[in-house]
Amino acid sequence: MPSPAPLAPLPPPMRDLLAVSHTTRYRYAAPVMLGPHRLMLRPRDSHDMRLISASLTLSPPGRLRWVYDVFSNSIAIAEFTAPVTELVIRSDLMVERFGADRPARDIAAEIAPAARDWPFAYSDDDRADLGAMLTPQYADPEGRLRAWAQGFVAGNPTPTLGLLRDINASIQKGFLYRAREEAGTQTPLETLALGAGTCRDFAVLMIETCRAMGFGARLTSGYLHVPEGAGGQGAGSTHAWCEIHLPGPGWIAFDPTNGLMGGRDLIRVATVRDIRQAAPVAGSYNGRPTDFLGMEVSVSVNQVPTGGAGT
Repeated sequence: MPSPAPLAPLPPPMRDLLAVSHTTRYRYAAPVMLGPHRLMLRPRDSHDMRLISASLTLSPPGRLRWVYDVFSNSIAIAEFTAPVTELVIRSDLMVERFGADRPARDIAAEIAPAARDWPFAYSDDDRADLGAMLTPQYADPEGRLRAWAQGFVAGNPTPTLGLLRDINASIQKGFLYRAREEAGTQTPLETLALGAGTCRDFAVLMIETCRAMGFGARLTSGYLHVPEGAGGQGAGSTHAWCEIHLPGPGWIAFDPTNGLMGGRDLIRVATVRDIRQAAPVAGSYNGRPTDFLGMEVSVSVNQVPTGGAGT
């Protein structure tokens, strides 16, 4: 019997080198003492993204210590000893992204046969490990989210990936994107009623809808790279999207703000159960409420030419 032909070599993976700069500035009317600040700004290496360099600069200087949270996200705790009238936190990253987003047909083919149609049941092990990622975090006593999602169900059963893609696309096409600087997130029912929101509102809406339908879902925060000439909502600030766990391919990224599936242009910094755990910068100060004058955030994500060494 002739020996099998050797496998053809795989083409070299597509790669992008991206520079991310994220600056947060707090201003105070009088000198205040700062409490510890929790900084979630450093991504983790993975098979599709490599962290080449990272720097974190504090002005005024402070003491930094690093910990992992319950999700194994990398967290810096900044502590300060002198009163300040301004605090500037700057994070500079250089990351390398690999590969291209897989076509929907390839992801669909990877889904375990028992899960290719909805509804399906996760294995006992998956259910145990997904845990709270399966449980809605917001009250919906009348089941409005599931009732809304039923409008995308083509039949019983219905293709799992097609259902998720329809929900994702419907938020992008049917809801108005409104940037909002204020802290906090709308509840899913508020977003559904208003038909408008920010990226974090849309991510929470899709996560809670999918959990109501029995999917394991989590929130991902980070940055959005918008290639030159491409449109996209959410650039110029931190970005939030969701990931849904499917038996076979695992966690699949869905960005309902832009109707995207897959993560090539999404720079993942952290994954959490709830949006309230995803603040890039959180802290306190000891002073009067009127001492706080405001916060400014600026984010830039730029592609670095091959062989380049700057933004």
